[in-house]
Amino acid sequence: MPKIIISDTSCFIILTNIGELDLLHKVYDHVATTIDIAVEFGELLPEWVEIMPVADKYKQQLLEMQIDKGESSAIALALETPGSTLILDDYKARNIAAQLGIIYTGTIGVIIKEKLKGIIPAVKPLLEKIKQTDFRLSPEIEIQALKEADE
Repeated sequence: MPKIIISDTSCFIILTNIGELDLLHKVYDHVATTIDIAVEFGELLPEWVEIMPVADKYKQQLLEMQIDKGESSAIALALETPGSTLILDDYKARNIAAQLGIIYTGTIGVIIKEKLKGIIPAVKPLLEKIKQTDFRLSPEIEIQALKEADE
């Protein structure tokens, strides 16, 4: 398990929209995010989410030339936090994270981990809830998620 998980806004939004934000804390002991993401989320985050500042604002500004402010701040924080894993759902942000050698997962990856750790009995009901939101979940990703979760 990573020492720290850094979440982008989309994970907070998706899990909040399906009423499952606490699952994030059940999988990861230390969940962090940035001030920019907390503002972007627009709601009060639970007390178990640590809001951390990005030290290298210049690096964040360079990233903002390619991706949005929240994702840029998350990637900049991950670069400053050895051993961290980043939760990113945006395709372009994930590519940048990969190029920078950052370990990342997505919200669906978090849900699969919940199932594999025995925190939830099945992934499919949560995927069904997610499909009722405005989050785009392709049939291919859904099939892959169910396969990885042994469903």
